Amino acid sequence: MSQEIRNLEPKQLWNKFADLNAVPRPSKKEERVIAFMKDFGKKLGLETIEDEVGNVIIKKPATSGLENRKTIVMQSHLDMVHQKNSDTVFDFDTQGIEMYVDGDWVRAKGTTLGADNGLGVATIMAILESKDIPHPAIEALFTIDEETGMTGAMGLKGGLLQGEILLNLDTEEDDEIDIGCAGGIDVTATRGYEQEDVPDDSVAYTITVKGLNGGHSGMDIHKGLGNANKIMNRLLFDGFENFGLQIAEINGGSLRNAIPRESVATVIIAGMYDEAYVFDMQEIIGDIKTEFKTTEPNLVIDIQKADLPKKVMDLGVQEGLVRALYTAHNGVYRMSADMADLVETSNNIARVIVKDGEISIGCLTRSSVETSKYDLANALRSAFELFGCEVTFSGSYPGWTPNVNSPILDVLTEIYEKQNGSKANVVACHAGLECGILGTNYPDMDMISFGPTIHGAHSPDERASISSAQKYWKFVLEILENIPVK
Repeated sequence: MSQEIRNLEPKQLWNKFADLNAVPRPSKKEERVIAFMKDFGKKLGLETIEDEVGNVIIKKPATSGLENRKTIVMQSHLDMVHQKNSDTVFDFDTQGIEMYVDGDWVRAKGTTLGADNGLGVATIMAILESKDIPHPAIEALFTIDEETGMTGAMGLKGGLLQGEILLNLDTEEDDEIDIGCAGGIDVTATRGYEQEDVPDDSVAYTITVKGLNGGHSGMDIHKGLGNANKIMNRLLFDGFENFGLQIAEINGGSLRNAIPRESVATVIIAGMYDEAYVFDMQEIIGDIKTEFKTTEPNLVIDIQKADLPKKVMDLGVQEGLVRALYTAHNGVYRMSADMADLVETSNNIARVIVKDGEISIGCLTRSSVETSKYDLANALRSAFELFGCEVTFSGSYPGWTPNVNSPILDVLTEIYEKQNGSKANVVACHAGLECGILGTNYPDMDMISFGPTIHGAHSPDERASISSAQKYWKFVLEILENIPVK
């Protein structure tokens, strides 16, 4: 771990972030970070609880003079998205994140950084450990599995927390105060297919789509970024329509909450079309690169001769697959009619796998309106069922309805304007914050979300602003001193 990270200001924050990033913490494999956090709380002599699903709660009494203030819940999630560049050799299960300073940014070497939500976790750890930071009574809530299902927030039972105010530290622009967020649902389509022998006089190609920005499938969905699965399907559709292309395998995308950056397919065509097919592909590749030249300047689409596969997909099923993927909506579906520039509903076609007679397509549909969420989910289900898929909905979680009359919102907006000389942007976000879920068992808790500036979350381009972290830390400290009285 580079010492330059630990020397950054505020040192309390960056040192705790460095400690945390030394611990592998993939979603659904949080055993080590849970043990790390429990050990941290116990070493401080604070009441430390692990609930039945793995969330960790650490309680710290108020400092002298603030005993009459409302108890607050400071909340962040322990897990992080694991993404790496294809040429990066890294084992997320065993290695800590390798960080470095790049101007005003902290980055990781070829992987996600874990600032989402590690900087929030580190903030809470620094305050729990502090001996000179004034604060009311704190219940620190560290949830698990936020990135792949929010099962930690869903499993948190009512009655464990007594706090009246929740500070969620999982927002990624330091001039924003979040008061609402989108809910989500996983849409998964699967089916089997018959495989055929490769015809005589066939030639095989590997098609690779890579170099895309990727990013957060909620916060970045409106940016017009390329989706590797949709771009690949466009290439396959054209090859099938014009040259009878047949698919042997597809491996596209990765996590549902990350816009897919890469896709690889193995295909065959009849040898007599070889030269014409390559010429046609180069024209289409040129067209696609021109379309994405502004948003995806590093897009690479490569086609190379390959060894012949043993089997290919049945043509009837293949036609249904490429047409269904063409039909299935990806990107913004509806903008909010109530909040300017807010995406209401969207879908990310995150994962496409075709191999050994099995098809699997994974989507994440988001919306701040439950009825709209299911409207889009049903549209996707219809597209996939029409070509014979079994479609399941899972992992549904609610959005967080904005409360513009929130008392803690008044506190934060006043402090922000005093510190910065300008008003904060009070927003709702198109991402899955845990506030909506936590509110189901704690409906009377006043909730707010904020955080330092983090760009490129869920991608290897993730980076955290050093100057923003300083601004955010100052904001946090004054908030703690101004929590309302009971």
